[in-house]
Amino acid sequence: MRPRLWLVLAALTVVLTGLAARTFVARPMTVVSSSMSPTICQGDWVVVGVWDPAVSELSRGDLVAVRVAGSDMPLVKRVAGLPGDSVAIEDALLLVNGKRVDEPYVDHEANDALYWGPVVVPDDAVIVLGDERATSIDSRDFGPVPGDRLVGRVVLRVPRSQC
Repeated sequence: MRPRLWLVLAALTVVLTGLAARTFVARPMTVVSSSMSPTICQGDWVVVGVWDPAVSELSRGDLVAVRVAGSDMPLVKRVAGLPGDSVAIEDALLLVNGKRVDEPYVDHEANDALYWGPVVVPDDAVIVLGDERATSIDSRDFGPVPGDRLVGRVVLRVPRSQC
């Protein structure tokens, strides 16, 4: 094989492998809002594992990317409720199945007098919330997220700014 043809084939292989990895393994994203502050800042990069994210494989507290109607970009949010859970917010405190959830990443004092729910999470869906509850657009606005609207789980954060 001629060296020039080998170089073209090698370059083509690298490009196709990169596209396949981005489509089927991991997708880099830039976070476009401050709704996950202070965990993830606006402008940070995240890598989202896109291998068939099943609702049954998620845990409360996982960071996920979701597609919602009216948004061109997937949103990064935190899983707050799993199928069958009763989820509510009372005076800024998250309650799941009537028990308070410890959320050290949420500034509860900045979000006092916040009430929502309770909502029972349907089968094959999750409730997602932003860590910056006062400004986050999340399941309180668009409802439970069906499994087919999950892009994947956040597997890496690359900080690019300070919150």
